Amino acid sequence: MATSVNLNCFAKGAKIVCRQKKTFIRLVATLATLASLWGCANSNLPPAPVGGVSVSPAKDYLIGPGDQLDIFVWRNEDLSTNVPVRPDGRISIPLINDLQAADKTPTQLGEDIASKLAQYVQDPLVTVIVKGFLGPFSEQIRIVGAGVVPRAIPYRESMTLLDAIIEVGGLNEFAAGNNAKVWRRSLESENVFRVRLDDLLKDGDLSANVALVPGDVIIVPQSWF
Repeated sequence: MATSVNLNCFAKGAKIVCRQKKTFIRLVATLATLASLWGCANSNLPPAPVGGVSVSPAKDYLIGPGDQLDIFVWRNEDLSTNVPVRPDGRISIPLINDLQAADKTPTQLGEDIASKLAQYVQDPLVTVIVKGFLGPFSEQIRIVGAGVVPRAIPYRESMTLLDAIIEVGGLNEFAAGNNAKVWRRSLESENVFRVRLDDLLKDGDLSANVALVPGDVIIVPQSWF
């Protein structure tokens, strides 16, 4: 691949003399140093566990900010609606200006809405259906870094690193996949593991496909060269 070099040219007698600008040389040296430091730092991290990660048994889904809710009030089309859960975890629907939705199951929220509507409607029957799942922040997987499109996705039972990367559309062409990390926090500790995304995605090495747990943050840096 051709490399563009920034030159400073000037006339010296009958000759044209060109020299590389010092700023370019300094920039290359700086980038090389940073890349070396990043590689050393990442190589000191332990590998992420491939299996055997302890995850709590599946439980009822809890609504979270960003979820889309379809709310059906039987025989009352004017009260039925589709609403997003606001960042503060609340929703507003016809006849109810402000209601906490986050951290409740759809059934619990439906019962709360029915209780509020009972002031206006006789024996309301309310059904809540969640669309566009995100869930509580503690249940999300976040993928960040210059080598990928940043995104938060809901955790699903038995989710793996490969599942998460497919969900966000893969890595971009500048990603340093084998320098990626997984940041993981539990009640007892906080850990950072190295993962080998290039080996997994380009070489099909399934030993690099590690199990994820709710709350994991996947960090994918950009390659310097």
